[in-house]
Amino acid sequence: MFEGTPTQFWSSLLRLRELPDDTTVYCAHEYTESNAKFAISIEPGNLDLVRRVKEIKAQRSRGEPTVPSLMGEEKLTNPFLRGDVSAEIRKNVGANESDSGAEIFAKIRRRKDNF
Repeated sequence: MFEGTPTQFWSSLLRLRELPDDTTVYCAHEYTESNAKFAISIEPGNLDLVRRVKEIKAQRSRGEPTVPSLMGEEKLTNPFLRGDVSAEIRKNVGANESDSGAEIFAKIRRRKDNF
């Protein structure tokens, strides 16, 4: 996070998560492979993520872009969208059951910043 608070970011992510699964997501940079490495480090039991990581590696090895993606895929594999729904992520970032979505997001972000 360059500016803003975890609460502001989490609020924005919740709005994005409400988008239909077939919404095309265009991010600004090709960071998908490095982001996937981080995601799998905190949610290795997510079979959708395991599949996506394999697809990303194959695409990048062929020199193909991984952008854009679909919102439905992001909802299943993006840890920043999943902290409040994945017990595995919460455990691996040290979140408590009483932590709010914003607090969980902040813990995921700190873990990513130090990855």
